[in-house]
Amino acid sequence: MARRSPTLEGFRLIFVHPSLGFAEIAWRWSFWAAGWFVALLGCREYLQSLDVNGSDMFLLSTRQPVLVSKALRHIFAGSSLRVVESTLLLALAGAFAWVVLGSLGRSATLRAIVLALRESRGGKVLDRVRFRSMIALHALRMSLFLAALVGVIAAKLAASRVTSAANPSPGRAMLVFLTIALVVACIWLLLNWFLGLASIFVVAENCNTFSAVSAALDMCAERFGAIAAVGTWYGLAHFVVLSVASSVVIFPLAFASLLPAGVVLGGVLLVVLLYCAVVDFLYVGRLAAYVAIMELRQEEPASEPSEAMFFAPQALSGRIDPDELILSDLPV
Repeated sequence: MARRSPTLEGFRLIFVHPSLGFAEIAWRWSFWAAGWFVALLGCREYLQSLDVNGSDMFLLSTRQPVLVSKALRHIFAGSSLRVVESTLLLALAGAFAWVVLGSLGRSATLRAIVLALRESRGGKVLDRVRFRSMIALHALRMSLFLAALVGVIAAKLAASRVTSAANPSPGRAMLVFLTIALVVACIWLLLNWFLGLASIFVVAENCNTFSAVSAALDMCAERFGAIAAVGTWYGLAHFVVLSVASSVVIFPLAFASLLPAGVVLGGVLLVVLLYCAVVDFLYVGRLAAYVAIMELRQEEPASEPSEAMFFAPQALSGRIDPDELILSDLPV
């Protein structure tokens, strides 16, 4: 049977099995919806904890910028510590939830992808997934994200050292910040992508954390061209979707002066949600393409015996008479 291209295999899977894309949307959007709900609830509780007296209300009612700013300074005075504590608590809770729920969602999605591909090829049934290894990979990804945040903060501090009040140089400071931040972002994206690739081997081959990382390295070394082709095609597809969404979102904004604000906001939100949904489907297709590369790599037959084996001395020794005079070193 003719082999399909891994890129086409990924596109075929998201059309033949659209439930995989909807499953990806379900766990991703559920997590982000819960995160936004908790964040908004935290903001509401924080705002309710602020002390607003009668004089502050009077200053706010004047709508004069100077008086309003004075009232706001009085309202928010001394509350920065609570903001920092609340933000850190929510960030730690969100990171822990993402490691656990992300591991569950990714395991379920990858298991369904591998099963769908192996059923079409008549492959073996999957064993149970090493969930602890998946959690370890997601914990590493979260650690990389935190390290990237530290790198961005370090870029801000480095940029502040090249300018001063006595000798201001905003252009040089911006250049330093953007350079360091761009390098940090590129390194984070590369390592995050690689750990995501390693999670395939945890599900498909029941590997532990370090074996999955090693297998991902081997596949990148042996199939770099195929992996680069998959990334290029799906990157182009993502760019096309982004261009279409950017063009479509202009229509509700063009009628902002004619339509109610709720209608315009609803139209923009609908376009954004459709864009995110299509991107999630493309991500599932890219994962399926990587799984197809892994499957093709394992299905390759062993290399044929080389021609030198047919001319080895062991093969010729049974057909040559050692007493033949023409092969003797002694004079006749």
